[in-house]
Amino acid sequence: MELHTARLTLRPIGAGDLKSTHKYSTDLDVTKYMLFLPNKTEAETLSFLMFAEGEWAKDKPDDFEFAICLYGVHIGGISLVKVDNFIYEIGWILDKAYHGNGYCTEAAKEVVRFAKTIGAIKIIAQCDSRNYSSYHVMEKLGMTRTEIGKRTYRDDRGAANEYTYVLEI
Repeated sequence: MELHTARLTLRPIGAGDLKSTHKYSTDLDVTKYMLFLPNKTEAETLSFLMFAEGEWAKDKPDDFEFAICLYGVHIGGISLVKVDNFIYEIGWILDKAYHGNGYCTEAAKEVVRFAKTIGAIKIIAQCDSRNYSSYHVMEKLGMTRTEIGKRTYRDDRGAANEYTYVLEI
């Protein structure tokens, strides 16, 4: 399955994307506000990619992990994960060389359109409150901030405020 925008192709991510995924998933500038990143080893990255491949192989996946490709070059990832009946969580990551060009917003709008086709009625997203770029994308999608909570990182970054955004579709 592939999704297309004016500039991007969103396709299932998999083990063949190890090198490019590992590059951005270990970059401390890119992952400093990501709850489950950075990855530390290629094995961690490969484990995620194998999980994603397994989900794509299912008749009805609960987790849709897309590679964001710009004219054939893998530049990031975007996910749509089932949280509950008809409720999905969206998230994204982008190689820092491609920041500031609207690619996450473009990809996210297409994933929201896709979510409607699989019966989603609500999409949520969460981010560290210091991650302006991420919550700015959420707001461009028409999402509304509904909660300010706490998140605790799995490493020495400690805890931070976490924004939750919701989009009824």
